[in-house]
Amino acid sequence: MADIKVPWESWVVVCDGAKALIMRNAGNALLMNLQVHETLSQPSEPTRELGTDKPGRAHAPDGTSGSAMEQTDWQEQAEADFLRRIAAKLDKLVRERNGSRIILVAPPKALGTLRPNLSAEAQAAISAEVPKDYTNMPVDEIERRLAA
Repeated sequence: MADIKVPWESWVVVCDGAKALIMRNAGNALLMNLQVHETLSQPSEPTRELGTDKPGRAHAPDGTSGSAMEQTDWQEQAEADFLRRIAAKLDKLVRERNGSRIILVAPPKALGTLRPNLSAEAQAAISAEVPKDYTNMPVDEIERRLAA
């Protein structure tokens, strides 16, 4: 992995579809000291509690045949909603806290959901993206992986 520079007071956001850590570097680019400012999580509810609708049905115009619609993946929907909340948090961070440098760490699928939901200002503030899942790692391990 390429060496990522995390300058002093840069923000590091580590997230996936269920958990997010928003941290700020209190150290410098050579010796990181990530301080957790906020931890967000989404409750892991069973699918039966997220949605109960059966898939819909479509009927042909002639009325003689029909077909079933695809089943909604409620867990995937909940993860996408959570990532949209994270994108809104990043927009707010850029506007209110001078989040001029953000390093975004998330699995590729989560990055794909986040990007279109970020404002132009938030996208411009992202100095690096790391397509990895570091959400379940301790902060010191995240620091080591980013510096490696």
